[in-house]
Amino acid sequence: MQAYNSKPHYALLDGLRGVAALLVVWYHVFEGFQFAGNKPVIDFINHGYLAVDFFFILSGFVVGYAYDSRWGKTLTTGGFFRRRLIRLQPMVCMGALIGAVSFLLTGMERWDGTHATLGLTFLAFVCGCLMLPALPGMPREVRGNGEMFPLNGPCWSLFFEYIGNIVYALAIRRLSTRLLSLLTVALCCTLTWFAVTNQSGYGSIGVGWTVDSMNMLGGLLRMLCPFTAGVLLSRIFKPFQNVRGAFWISTAVLLALFHVPYINSSYSLGDTIGTLSLNGVFESVCIVAIFPLIVWLAASGKTTDAASTRICRFLGDISYPLYIVHYPLMYAFYRWLIKTEQYTLQETWYVALTVVVGSIVLAWLCLKLYDVPVRKWLAKVWH
Repeated sequence: MQAYNSKPHYALLDGLRGVAALLVVWYHVFEGFQFAGNKPVIDFINHGYLAVDFFFILSGFVVGYAYDSRWGKTLTTGGFFRRRLIRLQPMVCMGALIGAVSFLLTGMERWDGTHATLGLTFLAFVCGCLMLPALPGMPREVRGNGEMFPLNGPCWSLFFEYIGNIVYALAIRRLSTRLLSLLTVALCCTLTWFAVTNQSGYGSIGVGWTVDSMNMLGGLLRMLCPFTAGVLLSRIFKPFQNVRGAFWISTAVLLALFHVPYINSSYSLGDTIGTLSLNGVFESVCIVAIFPLIVWLAASGKTTDAASTRICRFLGDISYPLYIVHYPLMYAFYRWLIKTEQYTLQETWYVALTVVVGSIVLAWLCLKLYDVPVRKWLAKVWH
């Protein structure tokens, strides 16, 4: 996030975004053990998928903070879209490229053991760069797992992030704070209904990555609810006074929440209402109540020395590249797990560590050698 018009910079939010990105990578390691071992739930960091919802509330807060006061003064709708495209799109294309290379190096093999063609892989790459989602079963859905973006699955959240930015520019930013509050409450209630009644059918709210009616509804709710709440927070925010250790407290809370085991309990509410999922209750409380408090706390704190400032800046800088580039490496890791029939961290810790460290290094290289230079060039020629 950049500060505009001499506004203070929320360094701790940058740091937390990086922490959440690292936890996503950690979560996906254990998702691989679940997938390869054909287990019903993830053994560890089971709720790591909630990092996406945390990203959305951070995004709403940062977008609202950076742009709300600039409309009609120094910012137009076209200018806003240019800024967001410059910020997001270069790494989307890089993620698609790395995903295509990873797929090629693993023999263009689908999950069912069949092979895709080079032409379909190239088509999937082009559509990934253009953020055009694939329908399940389409020829360009080359991995055969139903993902919107088969070469780089996590791009589904960027698809909804773009929708959020469009909705913000065309509608949300025009709302009064009162109307925005009412919209936020309505979205929170709808998201809570979706989660606690297990509308997804998965037993969790970790949906949005494929194109079907329930995933599209779930993805929209997962984005719109926290994103809108983040914009509202940016408008009403008044920092807590004398906050100490905000970054470490917030990090510890995120670690604790994401490592809560799957809550496999539900209660019937009758034929009309359906079933209440306790896991959905937990997810709703995190998104609707705890995440806004974490953002408020972290925005109230400050780094206290040069070292902590550098750490938060580094974490913030690599957060987006890390999120975008790590999953193509995970695909290869998952393939290796299946072929070696090793399904635990104890058996594979050295490979898992290599994947995590390799993802961080790759993200840093992409940031320094590609993302920053390309964004600077685009900002210079496209104004």
